Order: sequence, then C-alpha cells, then structure tokens
Amino acid sequence: MITHIGVAVLYVSDQQESVDFYVEKLGFDKTVDAEMFEGTRWIEVTPPNGQTSIAIHDAAAFGRQPGEGAYLTFTCDDIQATVDELRRAGVTVTDPTEEPWGTYAHVDGPDGHRIQIHQK
Repeated sequence: MITHIGVAVLYVSDQQESVDFYVEKLGFDKTVDAEMFEGTRWIEVTPPNGQTSIAIHDAAAFGRQPGEGAYLTFTCDDIQATVDELRRAGVTVTDPTEEPWGTYAHVDGPDGHRIQIHQK
C-alpha cells in the first residue's frame, strides 16, 4: 500500500541556485545527487526528518519552463518562529495569515516557485 508522497518535482533554471536555497535558507538536507543521463543530475532535497523529498530538475533538460510544476506546502509547529527564522536567513516571507483551516505564510523561492508554510 502507498504510505506517503515520495518525491515532488520542481523544474528550475539553475539547479545549484535552487539546491542552495532549499539547503542553506530553508534548512533541508541534500539527500541524492546523481547523474540521470549525460549532463543532467537528479538532485533531491528533504526537510529534516521528512519522508517526502523534492527533486530539483533542470527545466531545459526536460523541455519544461522554470517555475512549471508542483505547488508546495510545508508544515511547521510554530509559524511565527519559522517566519522569524527564515527572515534571519534572508528569505522573503509574508506575515502569517490566520484562516479557519490553519495559519500560513508564503515564501518566494527561485524561479517564482511560491512555497507555503502551514501551521496545523
């Protein structure tokens, strides 16, 4: 049976810039970095203790446009503390918005990927 989402794919213009953003700014771990085919790498980043990773693909190698692909929502325990920590790391992040279904903030990643951070 299916147990969880394994990988979400993001198509980017610069793999290294995106890997650096997720690892250095958001605190993810680079968990896979391997050659897919000549000149193209399969790179995955994973949140600490996460089961789901993000595969960061070079858009041009797959005939895609940067920014095309998944919309990501990550969960945290304390949205305000997370927003504060991201801002200290130099990340552009909105103030938290409270809704009946939860509280969230948005982060603008490389290539226009808008990431949501959600507190349950």
